[in-house]
Amino acid sequence: MSSKIRLLLSDVDGTLVPHDKILTERSLEAVRHLHDAGIMFALTSSRPPRGIGMYIEPLRLSTPIAAFNGGMIIDPEERILEEHDIDDEIVPAIIGILEEHHVPAWVYRAHEWYVRDASSPHVRHEADVVQFEPIEIAGFDSVSDGVTKIVGASDDADALLRARTAVNETIGERVSATNSSSYYLDVTSPHANKGAVVEYLSSMFGVPTDAIATIGDGYNDVSMFERAGLSIAMGNADADVQASANEVTTSNEDEGFARAVEKYILS
Repeated sequence: MSSKIRLLLSDVDGTLVPHDKILTERSLEAVRHLHDAGIMFALTSSRPPRGIGMYIEPLRLSTPIAAFNGGMIIDPEERILEEHDIDDEIVPAIIGILEEHHVPAWVYRAHEWYVRDASSPHVRHEADVVQFEPIEIAGFDSVSDGVTKIVGASDDADALLRARTAVNETIGERVSATNSSSYYLDVTSPHANKGAVVEYLSSMFGVPTDAIATIGDGYNDVSMFERAGLSIAMGNADADVQASANEVTTSNEDEGFARAVEKYILS
């Protein structure tokens, strides 16, 4: 690390919050200490913007928030600063590939979330997490333009892997396809990845990337690890994710976020 850390960019689920999705007092205190030390704090997540808003006030965020893995960047007043949609003409092909592999598809467009079957796996859980309901529709044809993210949601890890491989082979560099968890495959614009968020914040605030720290737990966090001066993986992250980071903290159930801030950034 060649520069003093001036900004910390954090993932949300599996990182900043434990399984109940509620900020712990120790994490809130860690962020307060960052503010007091003059270190900026920013969030990036695979969640939609509406699913991050509940953290803006308690964290006293003044920096842009990168939702959809960077597919939509909003300010703390939730106004859109930048948006990267998937090319309209390839949306049906992506959905087709997911369904071909028996992976239910979700479509995110503007501020709405569309599903074919609200009773399918993980829909109820996701609605509870993001605190809004999906819109159930018979087909996605009417919402195939202006799509920011498509999610494949399945507990079949092999099916998700086959679907991701097929998306990459068929669509190639026109999309970014990464796993945000063991049961979610996120497909976004190639410009919507967390590494690009590091570059965006670096440019906006005039902070060199080697003065930016990142912390996360998923495969979609690896791209931001690669761009940052300091990268920290959570103890609950897979071994491959941990291996891609400079440091490893404890799990999100054991105050891993706060411990990382205290040990690697504020110490």
